[in-house]
Amino acid sequence: MRELLGHHRAHGLCEGVNSGVGLDPSVGFLHDFSDYQTKQSLIYDLQEPFRWLVDISVIQAFESRALELSDFYFTGDDYRYRFEAQAKQRFIDLIRDRFNAGVTCKGRLLKWDTVIEQKTSELGRFLSGKQLALDFIEPAPKLERQDDNDLRAKILDLSAAQAGQLGISKSTLHCLRKKAAANRSFAVYSSIKKKLEIVNW
Repeated sequence: MRELLGHHRAHGLCEGVNSGVGLDPSVGFLHDFSDYQTKQSLIYDLQEPFRWLVDISVIQAFESRALELSDFYFTGDDYRYRFEAQAKQRFIDLIRDRFNAGVTCKGRLLKWDTVIEQKTSELGRFLSGKQLALDFIEPAPKLERQDDNDLRAKILDLSAAQAGQLGISKSTLHCLRKKAAANRSFAVYSSIKKKLEIVNW
C-alpha cells in the first residue's frame, strides 16, 4: 500500500538536491549500483531515512477517513490498484502537511523538506572530504500518539460532573466522547490533554 500511494515527495526532494550537489544518482550504497541513469540507486538510498514520513501519512489517511478502500480501483491490465483523483488530492495534502511540519534539528526549528535538503548536501560534503562526519540519526522521528487507549478510556469514563471539575464544558466532553468512541485517530487540544492527564478517578 505504501508503494502504491507513493514516495514521490521524498524522491523529488532528494533528486532535486542531489543534482545540485553533484552526486551521481546511479551510484548507491544500499541499493544496487546501476550503470544506467534511469535507475537512481542513490536517490532511493536517500529516501530510506525519510520513508516513515510517507508511511505515517498513509496510516493517518486511513484512520482519519481521508482515504477509504472504496477510493481504489483495479484496472486489470497492469495488475496495479489506482485511486480516484479527489482521493489522491486529499492524500497529497496530507503528505504536504507532513513534510512541512516543524521539527527541531540542531537547536533550530526546520521543516522536514529543509532537513532532507540539508542531509543530502551533507552527504555530498562528506563524500568529497569537506565534512568529516555524517549524521542521519538527528532529527529522530517522534511518533507518539495523542489518541492512545488510556486517553480514550479516560474520556469515555469521564462523567459530566468530573469534566466540570476539570474545566471541560459539556459540549467539549460530548465531542471528545464521540471521537474516542470512533474507530479512527483523533487529536486533542493541548490544553484539554493537560487537564485529562491529571485524571485518576
